[in-house]
Amino acid sequence: MEGTLFPNRPAFPVPTTKPSSNPNHNRLKFNTSSLPLPPLIPLNQQQQQSATSFPLDSLLQHLLHISAPVKSTLTSSHVVPSHNQDSLSAHFRKDDAASLGTAAGYDEGSLDFLPLKCKLLLDSILEQPVSNSHSFFDSVKLELLREIDLMSLLKGLDISGASDKAILLFEWVVVNLDASNSDKLDNQIIELMVKILGRESQHSVTSKLFDVIPYKDFTLDVRAWTTILHAYSRSGKYDKAIALFDFMKGRSLNPTLVTYNVMLDVYGKKGRSWNKILDLLDEMKSVGLEFDEFTCSTVLSACGREGLLEEAKSFFDELKLSGYIPGTVTYNSLLQVYGKAGIYNEALSVLREMEEKNCPPDSVTYNELVAAYVRAGFQDEGAAFIETMAQKGIMPNAITYTTVIDAYGKAGKEDRALSLFRQMKESGCVPNVCTYNSILGMLGKKSRVDDMMEIISDMKSNGCKPNRVTWNTMLVMCGNKGMQKYVNRVFQEMKNCGFEPDRDTFNTLISAYGRCGSEISASKMHEEMIKAGFSPCITTYNALLNALARRGDWRASESVVLDLRNKGFKPNETTYCLMIQSYSKGGNIRGIERIAKEIYDGHIFPSWMLLRTLVLANFKCRSLVGMERAFQEFLKNGYKPDLVLFNSMLSIFSRNRMYDRAQDMIHFIRENGLKPDLVTYNSLMDMYARAGDCWKAQEVLNGLLEGNGRPDLVSYNTVIKGFCRQGLMQEAMRTLTEMTNRGIRPCIVTYNTFVAGFSARGFFQEVDEVISYMIEDNCRPNELTYTTIVDGYCKAKKYKDAMEFVSRIKEKDGLYGEESTQRLVSRIRENMES
Repeated sequence: MEGTLFPNRPAFPVPTTKPSSNPNHNRLKFNTSSLPLPPLIPLNQQQQQSATSFPLDSLLQHLLHISAPVKSTLTSSHVVPSHNQDSLSAHFRKDDAASLGTAAGYDEGSLDFLPLKCKLLLDSILEQPVSNSHSFFDSVKLELLREIDLMSLLKGLDISGASDKAILLFEWVVVNLDASNSDKLDNQIIELMVKILGRESQHSVTSKLFDVIPYKDFTLDVRAWTTILHAYSRSGKYDKAIALFDFMKGRSLNPTLVTYNVMLDVYGKKGRSWNKILDLLDEMKSVGLEFDEFTCSTVLSACGREGLLEEAKSFFDELKLSGYIPGTVTYNSLLQVYGKAGIYNEALSVLREMEEKNCPPDSVTYNELVAAYVRAGFQDEGAAFIETMAQKGIMPNAITYTTVIDAYGKAGKEDRALSLFRQMKESGCVPNVCTYNSILGMLGKKSRVDDMMEIISDMKSNGCKPNRVTWNTMLVMCGNKGMQKYVNRVFQEMKNCGFEPDRDTFNTLISAYGRCGSEISASKMHEEMIKAGFSPCITTYNALLNALARRGDWRASESVVLDLRNKGFKPNETTYCLMIQSYSKGGNIRGIERIAKEIYDGHIFPSWMLLRTLVLANFKCRSLVGMERAFQEFLKNGYKPDLVLFNSMLSIFSRNRMYDRAQDMIHFIRENGLKPDLVTYNSLMDMYARAGDCWKAQEVLNGLLEGNGRPDLVSYNTVIKGFCRQGLMQEAMRTLTEMTNRGIRPCIVTYNTFVAGFSARGFFQEVDEVISYMIEDNCRPNELTYTTIVDGYCKAKKYKDAMEFVSRIKEKDGLYGEESTQRLVSRIRENMES
């Protein structure tokens, strides 16, 4: 390793020998003539820069330009067919499209059944633009509510391909009915509209309508009730779905297989409901219903959401023992369970079993396999499956690419993600709104606003409209300290564009306000969420924990976890990660150790994210033993460390003078194909500075500059520290000059380092020069500055000079307090007596 930092790499192109000293060289001094500082940005300009550093207006203008505001009475969701629905929605669309005409009693395409007056009104409605529908309905209110056959009119609109206007008319009627004409809605109309809403996947509209319509007054068939159940499920109103299911059974209606599948989905999404799911499965068996692929995949998906690995494996094994032959959909759901946990070896076993059973894998199979790899930290390996899929004749789709793009973004590899995005488009794969949302979220975290605007423009050119998740992503981006007004603004614009908050939005708002430091707003959103009819879920609790973890309030965090347990929720990976972060921020190493023990004892699954969080939490608490143990567990589980982990290990080994172990980390970085970043270089400089090899630290700094890197204040402070510790004060001054020439102003750490270096060698005249320079630089000395100087005098046995120095402090630093002065005097006397 002599002369090189990384094995099998060229040495940095810098001289490895110390520069020869020149006694005639001009001595550098702390004064503004020989050491001018970069210009200080005035405070008002700093505030202006801060205000303009986040150009929200430009971003919103771009986003609003491609959004379509919607005017609706009961809902703000645009009434258009959805192209991104789950398998159950597809099931409803297929059945309803086949049966709607027959069940309603008319032939598709024929309007002969319409009375003349109804036909004329139909033509008038069809002529109106959607945006003018409500105004037109108001103008013919009397006809609509008292004279026209509403059933025929709604049928006619649907046959004419204007299902969106049929839905808007139905909404308008529901709002405008009163006691005198409440009989306008009958069983036929309700069943017709439920089927249209189900076919068009308008779940939000359906759920809001039936929050208003007294549905218990109507007698509907099982299919219609099941459609309403599904709407409640998709809208996150799980308690209402459960109440409706109980009502159905109370009416002696026999739920179908689809009804039971919907309810399994309800309980799976609601969470803390594994026993309820088992009860439903037993009930299905008792009435003679056989499980289908939807049943099995829904149950396995419920396990995946809550990390119920053992339950998923047990359910799958029991299925096979009962003679059930899993299909591709069921296998894919099992893959999803392992994929979410990042257990890629188990995911591979599932793929092998599929091949052995001649069950053909599809794009979803490989997508779940990709997810398993990237969750374990193997982003490049996940990306490699894209080529594997093409070789097997399975074309990668938007989900495949988005999964890897999202993983690269979360790993801080934005440029790699953007490169894959370009590859995606070049291959002919059209990005969907999820792809764009992932990229916008990734770029937002890094405040790459120009790139975000470019992506939004790309959305426009591809005809891809923002959805609720897009706006939620914008809310997440604004969730930083001091940015509450931006959260408020985005939330308002989101509603203006027709997106009323759903449960995910409320969870996002709770988290965003919490990160802004606004606990009152976060609590208010929690209350608003409950008022809106959305049940808190594990994500809600995690959003509250996120706000508490940011300020290290581990006691309050423990209360939240206790509350969620009492309400039947099971903490998931995110919950434990946030608890570890809360303990770390609050300096509670014992709390970290308790969770670590549960992980090591096998009570908590050791996922990639959880072990990574454990390593970093121990690093922040400077717990070498805890950090090493967590890192070993990480490697033992076959996970791939990222650069953040390597940098943290390198740093803690350097701090503890474990230089051989630090060198091992350097080798690991190289072996894993990672490119060192500024943090890596700073850690290396720190390692050499602590080891007394200041010239090697200087060499690393020079190498960074030669490689077009941009050293920061930490880089220069580290090298200055190395020289000062070795008494090479002029070299330290030379480094400071280079730093200021590059536009980097010194900070209190820089000055205190020089004070320590001069004081340790008895250069007290130079110390005075530093103090004067600091005050002139508007960087007031702190207590550590003066304590270091006093200790220097005492070490040199110059107690009288120390007292004189303390007595003169007020002359230069008029803000230094009397109490602090007395502490320094006491410190000198203690040294004199010892």
